[in-house]
Amino acid sequence: MMSQHIGYRRIYEAPIPSDGTRVLVDRVWPRGMRKTDAHLDEWMRDIAPSTELRQWYGHRPERFAEFRRRYLAELRDARHRDAVAQLREMAGRHPVTLLTATRDIDHSQAAVLANWIATQANSPE
Repeated sequence: MMSQHIGYRRIYEAPIPSDGTRVLVDRVWPRGMRKTDAHLDEWMRDIAPSTELRQWYGHRPERFAEFRRRYLAELRDARHRDAVAQLREMAGRHPVTLLTATRDIDHSQAAVLANWIATQANSPE
């Protein structure tokens, strides 16, 4: 089994060499960020939470557990299969850092996604 390193950070933080492949996982472009300053390798809009889920959540920490449950359900559906497979494949080859504009990074889709991919990589299929 290949080892995986998948982390997450805010897109507004300066890139560091250990980021590896930098992947934006927000559905909308981060406010105030110029594309030339983002230092992105990939923008995976299709792996982001649905607009409906994102609006319902509103980054309210008391809703995080339910947001996490609903987002993981979305990730398992057929519409996300290709994007999830692509992300897993990337993370299996080299370090990947998931980027988001969210202020509370530990209560973000990037955190949910990074933890989910890492957990799945370390468990037998």
